Amino acid sequence: MGRLARAISSDGNIVMFAADTTDIVAYAASIHGLSRTCTAALGRLLTATSFMGHQLKEENGSVTIRINGSGPAGSLIAVSDSKGNVRGYAVNPSVDLPPNGRGKLDVGGIVGRDGYLCVMKDFGTGDPYTGQVRITSGEIAEDVTAYYAVSEQVPSVCSLGVLVNRDLSVAAAGGFLIQLLPSADEGTISAVENCISDVRPVTAMLCDNLSPSEICGKVLHSFDMQLLSESEISYRCTCTRERVEMALISTGIDELKDMARDPQTRVSCQFCRKEYVFNPDDIRKLISVSSES
Repeated sequence: MGRLARAISSDGNIVMFAADTTDIVAYAASIHGLSRTCTAALGRLLTATSFMGHQLKEENGSVTIRINGSGPAGSLIAVSDSKGNVRGYAVNPSVDLPPNGRGKLDVGGIVGRDGYLCVMKDFGTGDPYTGQVRITSGEIAEDVTAYYAVSEQVPSVCSLGVLVNRDLSVAAAGGFLIQLLPSADEGTISAVENCISDVRPVTAMLCDNLSPSEICGKVLHSFDMQLLSESEISYRCTCTRERVEMALISTGIDELKDMARDPQTRVSCQFCRKEYVFNPDDIRKLISVSSES
């Protein structure tokens, strides 16, 4: 389980989110067989998507972020519900790169810097919102900050981190998101800039056993931060056999007839790797359903 905290400054000028997603990222790395650098990249995206999902007011809403910078990892996709529970995958999960010039995992290199970060918010009403921005660095936090500034006109500071051991285990993962509310003035902006000018990496704070709520107070130390909520979040897939059946039906009767000739049809969920097996009789039932609709 992970944890996500939401806090607001007592003057009502700043809202902040902070999360510990260590267990979530470790689970994603395990089920997808992620390389060290892909673990860092997808882990950052999962944390950012959890923040966006938690901001939704609609209980049945969801947020999907897709980033494709034409790097060797291919597209990275993450989805969050309104509670901040997430799931995601990388198209090429096992690719890796040497460390960058600073000796850090080369997230920008593996994601790439020639493409877009796309956000789709489904409010459960059948009329989703979609926005996108060009990738600025491929490091994900900077790209999320750019998305908020360009698509939602919300001044934000996003920090994301994943510390991966050499044995591919995840030592720490998480992040924080600071957003200025319309009432914020230049003094507030300057105070936030001073706070974050020497802030420690979020993974270092997590390794020191700081909780998400404590990170909020630690980062914005010159503000009186009041905790609004702190809740558990997890890696949660929503796939079911019924949903897979609907996906198979959507391929069309001709495709289903081809499947019915095979001894088995196996379908694996991209998000959780769970496998669903259909025999010819199962496929013929789907053909019957498709013919009646």
